[in-house]
Amino acid sequence: MIVGKRFPICLLKMRDSVIEVSSFRTVGRYRNRNDEVDYLEELNRYDDRDILRWKDSMRRDFTINSLFFNPMNYKIYDYVNGVRDMRKNKVCTVIPAHLSFMEDPARILRGFRIAARLGFQFSRETSNAIHDHASSIANIDKARLMMEMNYMLSYGAAEPSVRLLQKYGLLDILLPFQAAYLSDQMKGGASDKDLMLMKLLANLDRLLSADQPCHQSLWLALLVFHSTLVISPQDTLVVRAFAALLYFGSWERTIKFLKEEVGDKVSFVPETLGPSQIRLDDLMEHISHLASLIKSSVHTLTCLDDLEQSLARFSEPPQFSGVVLGSNKDKKRLLEIFEGLDSDLALYDERRGMHGIGYWSLKNGDPAEVRFVLGKVIMDTICDEQPCDPTGDEDAALTMEPAANLGDGSCPLSAMF
Repeated sequence: MIVGKRFPICLLKMRDSVIEVSSFRTVGRYRNRNDEVDYLEELNRYDDRDILRWKDSMRRDFTINSLFFNPMNYKIYDYVNGVRDMRKNKVCTVIPAHLSFMEDPARILRGFRIAARLGFQFSRETSNAIHDHASSIANIDKARLMMEMNYMLSYGAAEPSVRLLQKYGLLDILLPFQAAYLSDQMKGGASDKDLMLMKLLANLDRLLSADQPCHQSLWLALLVFHSTLVISPQDTLVVRAFAALLYFGSWERTIKFLKEEVGDKVSFVPETLGPSQIRLDDLMEHISHLASLIKSSVHTLTCLDDLEQSLARFSEPPQFSGVVLGSNKDKKRLLEIFEGLDSDLALYDERRGMHGIGYWSLKNGDPAEVRFVLGKVIMDTICDEQPCDPTGDEDAALTMEPAANLGDGSCPLSAMF
C-alpha cells in the first residue's frame, strides 16, 4: 500500500508484520545538490541501476537509513557505509551534518528516534551539528513536531528519547515544563533515574514496543498527570488510589485493592507527600479533587498562556519558545480520559475487563484502554507490587514481562502479559 503524496512511502505486509519503506525516485521531484557536494568522482565502473540507487541513497537522512534491499535476489545495497555505522552503533548523516539539518531540521528529531530505540550514539560531527541547529526545530510545523514526538514517545523508547532531548536542549523547546522540572531536580542533586517523571516513562516503555505502540493521548495524559503532582503534591495513598481507580475501573474494586495493602508505597519528591494520614473513608473527596486538578492541567499542554503561567513557578524556567504541542483535539481527548473522575466516584464504573492490554484499541486511543494502561503505569511506579484483580479470580491476575526493543533486527516481543 502506497501512502504519502510527495514522497511515497510503501507499507509492505510480510507475514504478521507491516514494514514501512521509502520508495525509489518515482513521482517526487528532488532538488539537485551536485553544486554543493561532489560525492562520487568516478562513475564509469557503475551501471545505470547502481548510479540510480546511489543517487537515491544520497537523498536519505542517515547512513543506517540508506540501505536498499532487493527481495528478488536477497541483496542489500550499501553506498554510504550504513552497515559499518550499524555495526558501530553510530547514527551518522549521509551528507555533512550541518548541511543535512539546515535542509530539514526534522532530521534531528528522526535521529533521536533512531538513537533512542536502538541505543545508538551520534557521531561527533552529527552531535556537534545537533547542538548548533537545535533551536531551528522551533520553526517546524506544529503538526510535524507532534508527529515526530509521537514517534519518539509512543513506541517503547520514551525515557531515552526524553533524556536525549534534554541533553541537546530540545526539551526546553518541545516540553518546557518537563525541562524545567528536570533541571530543578538535578540542580538539587537528584539523579534523573530516581525522578518520578523518568520512572513513569520507563514503566510506559515496558508496555510498548515498535510493533505495539500507543496513541499519543497516553503519553500526553501521563505528562499531564505528572505536571499536576509537581504543581500540587499529593498524599501517596491518594496517588495510589487514583491509579487503582483508572486500572480497575470501579470504586468497589479500588477499595478492595487498597485494603489488601499489597506492596510498599514509593514516595517521590516533590510529587508525593507522606506518610499518609488519610483514611480510606476520606479518599473519595481527595481523588475527586486530584482529578479536577488534572483536568485543569490539561491546558498547560494545549494553551500558550497556561503553559507560560505554569513555568513561572520554577526558579530558572527555560526561555519560552512559544511552542505548545497539544491541539484542541488532544485537549478534548485528554478531558475525555479523565471524565467522571471528579464527580461521584461511588457511581463510577468504567470496567473494560481484566485482561491484557488491547493494543489495537490502545493505538487508536480508546479512552477506556488508555485509562487502563495509564493506571498500570502509575501503579507500577508508585507500588513495588504488580496489581492484580482483587476479586480473587486467579485467571484475571496480570503479570508483567518487559517489551523488547531490539536493535539486532529481531522482532519485539508480541505478548506483554
